[in-house]
Amino acid sequence: MSQPAKTSPRASAVSDAPETPAGTKAAAQRLKMRRELAAAAMELFANKGYEATTVDEIASVAGVARRTFFRHFRSKEEAIFPDHDDTLTRAEAVLDVAPAHEHPLDTVCRGIKEVMKMYAASPAVSVERYRLTREVPALREREIASVARYERLFTRYLLAHFDETDHHDGNDDPLLAEVAASAVVTAHNHVLRRWLRAGGQGDVEAQLDHAFSIVRKTFGSGIGAGRTLSTAPAPEPAAAPPASVRTQGEVLVAVARTDAPLDEVMRTIEEALRNK
Repeated sequence: MSQPAKTSPRASAVSDAPETPAGTKAAAQRLKMRRELAAAAMELFANKGYEATTVDEIASVAGVARRTFFRHFRSKEEAIFPDHDDTLTRAEAVLDVAPAHEHPLDTVCRGIKEVMKMYAASPAVSVERYRLTREVPALREREIASVARYERLFTRYLLAHFDETDHHDGNDDPLLAEVAASAVVTAHNHVLRRWLRAGGQGDVEAQLDHAFSIVRKTFGSGIGAGRTLSTAPAPEPAAAPPASVRTQGEVLVAVARTDAPLDEVMRTIEEALRNK
């Protein structure tokens, strides 16, 4: 169904999108092309309607050949989500370098913030994309598939911290890990939808932090309750005495540290002999 013409989000989609952390020029160029194709697709979807837009038209508006489009996207509905692959990589990187002392649920919350940054970097584009996904079932299904990838990533991470097969009375960690991963994604999506419906206005990061605090309060105290998450060094074991003796019948057995002073060893033996 054709839609009335709207202001093109194309320019802002390319300039305002978050920069890729990719370390190679080729990766950066690939992401730039994906964003340009996405901007062209959104412009055509907004002006002509999703059904009336063809892949050839998207490629033409982006100034590339049809085969170039298919090197980057498998279908036109996939084209309006150019940053999800890169964002998934950044979220995974957060998990990979997490400090050992950090609670895994806190790590997951930090990881999913990479997704919110992607949307918040270009509010106008994100709001327009949200409108399109609400109107076009094929785009909505693509969005749902993208969200499922994040949820699988975070679930795997949380489950990796616990023995998934260790289901016994009193150990609910595997269950809590899986439910908590879903809760983090759900909290993120709730805040994101509310922000998009408000036209991309408001402090979305503060809203997200509040939502995560609820998730932590609900699940955080249960997950890994029996594990030590502190980085404080373990207490030093009590030092063994320099020397000790014991008797076995008429035999006196002395045991001493190799670094024990000889006079202390001899004094211990003499005292043991006097008390014999």
